[in-house]
Amino acid sequence: MRTYDLSPLYRATVGFDRMADLLDRVMTQDSAPSTYPPYNIEKTAEDAYRISIAVAGFTDAELSVEQRETELVVTARKERDEADRTYLHRGIATRAFEKRFQLADHVRVTGASHENGMLHVDLVREVPEALKPRQIEISRAGTKAIEAETA
Repeated sequence: MRTYDLSPLYRATVGFDRMADLLDRVMTQDSAPSTYPPYNIEKTAEDAYRISIAVAGFTDAELSVEQRETELVVTARKERDEADRTYLHRGIATRAFEKRFQLADHVRVTGASHENGMLHVDLVREVPEALKPRQIEISRAGTKAIEAETA
């Protein structure tokens, strides 16, 4: 894999730090993104979303959900099972993972729940009033007549 040095880009751009960070992150990622664990992203309302992640075999204490600026990070670390178990077939994957989701501007996490082997993370997009589109009223300009002076 070829790596690129994007540091000159940081010096030449003002106000585009987030874009440069995103480019840097994309360039340093593995070429084959991980598909473990499987997840769904659904739109539940006009400005509400839900990410559902399959986390069978993990307890609440072994899961972590954290929002860092515009990134959602979900991690799971399986604690060692001290009991001596002999598996005839082990098909439930409980390996540690860290899943990262890029969030759009003004999206925040409102809550997370864990039930039936699924971790649900609820998100809402709250655009500030100052950034929402607004209708500008067009006023009618008064017409002035030019009066001619008589000589």
